[in-house]
Amino acid sequence: MLFVAFGALVLMPLLTGLDTNVALFTAGIGTLIFQLITKRQIPIFLASSFAFIAPIMYGVQTWGIPSTMGGLMAAGCVYVVLATVVKVRGAGFIKRLLPPVVVGPVIIVIGLGLAPVAVNMAIGKTGDGSLVLVEQNTALIISLASLFTTIAVAIFAKGMLKLMPILAGISVGYGLSLAFGIVDFSPVANASWIAMPNFVAPEFNWHAILFMIPVAIAPAVEHIGDILAISNVTGKDFIKKPGLHRTLAGDGVATIASSAFGGPPNTTYSEVTGAVTLTKAFNPVIMTWTAITAILLAFVGKLGALMQTIPVPVMGGIMCLLFGSIAAVGLNSLIKNHVDMNEPRNLSIVGVTLVFGIGGMAFGIGSFSLTGISLCGIIAILMNLVLPDNAAAHEKIVSDDLDQI
Repeated sequence: MLFVAFGALVLMPLLTGLDTNVALFTAGIGTLIFQLITKRQIPIFLASSFAFIAPIMYGVQTWGIPSTMGGLMAAGCVYVVLATVVKVRGAGFIKRLLPPVVVGPVIIVIGLGLAPVAVNMAIGKTGDGSLVLVEQNTALIISLASLFTTIAVAIFAKGMLKLMPILAGISVGYGLSLAFGIVDFSPVANASWIAMPNFVAPEFNWHAILFMIPVAIAPAVEHIGDILAISNVTGKDFIKKPGLHRTLAGDGVATIASSAFGGPPNTTYSEVTGAVTLTKAFNPVIMTWTAITAILLAFVGKLGALMQTIPVPVMGGIMCLLFGSIAAVGLNSLIKNHVDMNEPRNLSIVGVTLVFGIGGMAFGIGSFSLTGISLCGIIAILMNLVLPDNAAAHEKIVSDDLDQI
């Protein structure tokens, strides 16, 4: 199970500048916390959330890792608040507050907002394009090989291999990088076999906190989808027992704990749910041992150093697919839920959200400013609450007329 999750688990900290060993440790701790809160009833594994990549990259550059961790801790608290509201008012509250017309465009922004970073890394540059790390032609060969391997495995592979496209892409790209001689093994040689992960204590900066809180919107909705998926796989309704309020709280407390150690926020992993589907391994105790294994591997210093040797083009190639896929998930959310773009209200919410998010709109008062995903998330929610839903009102009138008839 850990092998299935490994590629995605370590890719996220590599992209954001966090420590891969800390990510392994916090994935294990987060999974154990989730099991404790949900009474170890759900066979699910928690690890690094891709939805937070762009905000973490921005946060680390703007405020540093400690303040970013403080912001992520606040985002985890949002889950706990949502869990409390779900407990009191029921799961329907989330659908009303975060309908597809809000969540869809926010997810699209999360994906497309990172497109320039993916392309820069694929052609051998740093994420911002300021430095050339690998010669462009060499970088393109490596990045495209990583990209097409990831696509091929996702589409054509069978069985367990189909669940590991990212790991396959990294392996092929890394092999080519070795052939081109662009891998530097000096960090591995200098690292100890057994070493303490580079834990980072959070600091609380209100700028970072207010920036991160709205980002929790998309992962919270994703969490519900993942719980429904594992419910279908196992034939048990985990929304009712242990309850959506417990699973949301488990995810939130796991994210709070992760950020307390300097790790990326946790989310339920669909890859592991796929592995559970294939193997029929429905016993949650398996995930307990998976978590313990991740914690033990976190103290292998040379493993973390080896992850750091993965060249930029390898990650860039996979990111081209990964971030595009995130945007496609947001688009699919709009399509699957039949969001009518002929309706001016829906068109306004989606249009403004996309342009504000991708265009980099920023609102500021004094030293505080909101930009990117955080801004467009807040704008989408406010527009949804303020703008009159004429379609819903029309449906209610028709329903009332039918009742009278």
